Amino acid sequence: MSAARVGVVTFPGTLDDQDAARAVRLVGGEAVPLWHADRDLKGVDAVFLPGGFSYGDYLRCGAISRFAPLMEEIVPAARAGLPVLGTCNGFQILCEAHLLPGALTRNASLHYVCRDQRVRIETADTAWTNAYEAGQEITLPVKHGEGRYVADAETLAELEAQGRVVVRYVGGNPNGSLNDIAGVRNEAGNVVGLMPHPEHAVEELVGAPGTDGLGFFTSVLKKLVDA
Repeated sequence: MSAARVGVVTFPGTLDDQDAARAVRLVGGEAVPLWHADRDLKGVDAVFLPGGFSYGDYLRCGAISRFAPLMEEIVPAARAGLPVLGTCNGFQILCEAHLLPGALTRNASLHYVCRDQRVRIETADTAWTNAYEAGQEITLPVKHGEGRYVADAETLAELEAQGRVVVRYVGGNPNGSLNDIAGVRNEAGNVVGLMPHPEHAVEELVGAPGTDGLGFFTSVLKKLVDA
């Protein structure tokens, strides 16, 4: 069987695409570069929207990027079941594209935050977290200035009731996110967005906080193999 093909999207200013591509390769997948201005998903089996500072962030993070030609292909594909993971700026883009509810706003401290952060996997019932156990705590890097997750009270209650909070901060909330939310999923569980960076926690060698992030990548490969 050929390796699962995971598209890694690059916008102008994206800085984590090569880290994401390496993480895909480390777990045996094929990383496929996707350029924001193209309209071709190249037949990929899943898509990773990495972090970075995509163009248009001066207006609102992700607000311009959501209109990229490639997003016009990703949105209907995601609604049809394509696994999509967005981290940091990628999470913001998924919210702006209405693939995920809520929004990411300025950190409560008004300061950029960069640190290793303890988080808890709240649900393993997604394409991107099935390699973890619900309740498992892991450490992932965070690095953002606009990572405070907000939503109206009704949406928050719905997310909690439906088990759609995927990752939650523990041991301190780095940005003031409501309900300590670090990541959420859509109803189907194929689209996940999170502020922490699993692609930076895949190798001991580079000084990251262990390899706790690998599970996001092994999860999607398992999902694709089992599909």
